[in-house]
Amino acid sequence: MSTTEKKSIRIALAGNANVGKSVIFNYITGLHQHIGNWPGKTVEKAEGTLYFKGHTIDVLDLPGIYSLSAFSIEERISREYIAVEKPDVVINIVDASALERNLFFTLQLLELGTPMVVALNQMDVAEGKGVTINVSELQKFLGVPVIPTIATKGVGIGKLLEKAVKVVRGKTKAKPARYGREMEEKIRKITKLVEKIPIRYPPRWVAIKLLEGDEEINKIVGGIDQKIVSNAEKHAKDLERIHGEPCSTIMTSERYNIANKIARRSQRIIPSRGPTLTEKLDAVVTHPVMGYPILIGIMLLVLFTVFTVGGYLSGFFEDMMEPIRGAFGSGAGELIGEGLIGGLIAGVAIVLPFILPFYLILTVLEDSGYLPRAAFMTDSFMHKMGIHGKAFIPFLLGYGCNVPACLGCRVMETERERTIATFVVTLVPCAAVTVVVLGLVGAYVGIHWALALYALNLVIIFILGKIAFKVLPGEPMGLIMEMPPYRKPHARSVLKETWMRVKEFVYIAFPLIIIGSVVLTGLKVGSLLEPIGDAMSPLTVGWLGLPAITGVLLIFGVLRKELTLVMLAALMGTTNFGTVLTPTQMIVFAIVVMYYIPCIATIAVLVKELRWKKAIYITVFEIAFALLLGGIAFRLLTLV
Repeated sequence: MSTTEKKSIRIALAGNANVGKSVIFNYITGLHQHIGNWPGKTVEKAEGTLYFKGHTIDVLDLPGIYSLSAFSIEERISREYIAVEKPDVVINIVDASALERNLFFTLQLLELGTPMVVALNQMDVAEGKGVTINVSELQKFLGVPVIPTIATKGVGIGKLLEKAVKVVRGKTKAKPARYGREMEEKIRKITKLVEKIPIRYPPRWVAIKLLEGDEEINKIVGGIDQKIVSNAEKHAKDLERIHGEPCSTIMTSERYNIANKIARRSQRIIPSRGPTLTEKLDAVVTHPVMGYPILIGIMLLVLFTVFTVGGYLSGFFEDMMEPIRGAFGSGAGELIGEGLIGGLIAGVAIVLPFILPFYLILTVLEDSGYLPRAAFMTDSFMHKMGIHGKAFIPFLLGYGCNVPACLGCRVMETERERTIATFVVTLVPCAAVTVVVLGLVGAYVGIHWALALYALNLVIIFILGKIAFKVLPGEPMGLIMEMPPYRKPHARSVLKETWMRVKEFVYIAFPLIIIGSVVLTGLKVGSLLEPIGDAMSPLTVGWLGLPAITGVLLIFGVLRKELTLVMLAALMGTTNFGTVLTPTQMIVFAIVVMYYIPCIATIAVLVKELRWKKAIYITVFEIAFALLLGGIAFRLLTLV
């Protein structure tokens, strides 16, 4: 088989954030995709496979970025993959409604000289804004195929794949754009020098990066021939003397000038007669006064819906599956019934009913375009903890489950911000903790006490976040987030994205829940629970003022936090907690559960995202802090 008839093709999807890149990825790969991390990085890596007209196509969804500089981890990952791994073709997704801004990134991709196809996406949004694009003219200016698409409806996706395959077969590489005469003269001279050294990057692209003063490229080239770097610095100074500004700024201006010319010549804009729907809605939802009540109202509605639907589904699944657990006897049968089957029931009947509706609603909010507005509204509050408004999204996820909340902290740009955000979201009471707080404090002490615990939680999260900000070196990043237009969520896209999130949680959490259940049941069968409780009594009775047997929960609550209340009932021998615990003990127990490290699944994700050292620090701190706070609360409540 000749290379022109290549059957296996690697496609990389590249583009700015909020251009519909993930929608295209989900559409073409369906359920044949998996999410992981880039090697040695905490940045998400999404890959998928499809079979198209006799070809096996591997698709990689690169992080959404705005340039190919090396200022962020995402930018370094994208340019390394395209320049070094050299995919067979890059599909550059461009927002048709913001053509000029998106072309700035397109021009940088052209500099890499890789085979490329442009997906002119969101054509319906552009049309709604009065933007008409001459596709053939745009294609002529860029020198690469341009395919109009509407990803949410699947329009043009088939043609896009067909064109990508043709580009691979034809081995057609993109031609870099040509800049001003003075700039091109310098690029040409440096390119000739770079061509003489062994380097894995395209020579012209290296020459441009050397002129821009890219530290990473300077280091790589300098390690081979320092004279080339010195020569490039000399040429850069020549340009700076002519233009009176840094060479990197000159290069940026050159790209924007060309992007502006291409946009002006290939599109026609009919001026809007009044404010658009997005502008009208933004005037309300991002208003400095009205915006906050709307945000709080939406969040309360989300939580109310999740707990209402989750409570119904939880009862339904538990009633349906409970007879299976009762079919096994004692001894070894108890290990299977209570341990294995009980752990499975806990996952299906207690965890999934709350996680599933939460992710469904979250995806709808995300697709509608509201979440970036929520991040904008919370930015000033988050900044006081040394992170920006993007952390609001994983923070909100934490009320459903801390596992995906920790994974969601990948949206933060720097390692410092990821560390602070991940630490903060582990303090957010998840759905399992809410069951304890409402089922114990809310039911027996009063709903006002339960709400007071949540208010206290927000205060403590803010204080600890502020302390983490002071302890960890570095400065907070500013919030640079594009506000996408409001869109009607597409059912197929919402369901696929929800399934991918739920699937990732199930794969990580379910095995640990079942293992924890088996271990706990084994100790119960072996009559080891009471000795453990007695050994823990100086802490549980002396410091926390709780019954001695609750010491078992302090250990095994880490394994199965979502069953803490069930375990308490089993150990106390009753579900009427008012007969075995005082109101003070209920509040203290709820406080300890609220601030204790969430669960073993969360610890596993902390290790995955932050590595062992930071995961151990966070785990030990939260256990110690929960016990300290519980003891203080016991003494204060006793005085009251």
